[in-house]
Amino acid sequence: MIVRIAGEDQFRLDSAHEAELNDLDHEVLAALERGDEPAFDAAFAKLLDFVRASGTPLEDEALESSDLILPPSDTSLSEAVDNFTGEGWLPE
Repeated sequence: MIVRIAGEDQFRLDSAHEAELNDLDHEVLAALERGDEPAFDAAFAKLLDFVRASGTPLEDEALESSDLILPPSDTSLSEAVDNFTGEGWLPE
């Protein structure tokens, strides 16, 4: 799976990480649905950190389409409301 963090890089995540990625996505969604900005900020940072730590950055020259595009790290709760679907960013 290729995950892009907008404004940063693309990362290749092994399929073994998809379940944890999905769990983190749901954690972000739960905070978003509650309107809990501190919890959203923490969960979203945790999701991005997981992608960065578990993924392998693609070369700048790599031309691969992303399976998942996450917003930039400075995304606020109100901005995320406009971008999130009812299932989260990661389609199930």
